[in-house]
Amino acid sequence: MHTPHVVVVMGVAGTGKTTIGPLLAARLGVPYAEGDDFHPEANIAKMSAGTPLTDDDRWPWLDAIGAWAHGRSGLGGVVSSSALKRSYRDRLRSAAPGLVFVHLTGSRELIEDRMSHRQGHFMPTALLDSQFATLQPLGADEAGVDVDVAGSPAEITERAVEALRTLDAADGGAPPSP
Repeated sequence: MHTPHVVVVMGVAGTGKTTIGPLLAARLGVPYAEGDDFHPEANIAKMSAGTPLTDDDRWPWLDAIGAWAHGRSGLGGVVSSSALKRSYRDRLRSAAPGLVFVHLTGSRELIEDRMSHRQGHFMPTALLDSQFATLQPLGADEAGVDVDVAGSPAEITERAVEALRTLDAADGGAPPSP
């Protein structure tokens, strides 16, 4: 019997975590949690002011996401989190060891263009450079896949589902349900 994964949709701001996360969760038949909802108000205020978060700012946020993921262990779920550094992903995995990461990737130009057109989000495009500078791509020893964000949300979601199927097949597990 296949146990559904808890998937973290990760990437720099503007890659579409909040768009792709719910679509991926729906395709996998599991709940979705918006990572930004786990931020304390102080973090949102800093980012809204254009101030990058420090690691000390991020630890409580990552711990809250990790607790949610732990609670979904064996049940499956999808949560968004930038998870830019290996140490952040390690912290998430310490709470929920079976996490699988879907790293949304794309060119800086494409992501900046998308960020400039979105409304009602607290992350300004001015912080994009700090996001790319902080990003540490998934290591070969980390359970996860890279998914290009070019194309429509439906196309990106389909690529993510297929990449997860490939990952499951490589690990000898059953593929996620369509």
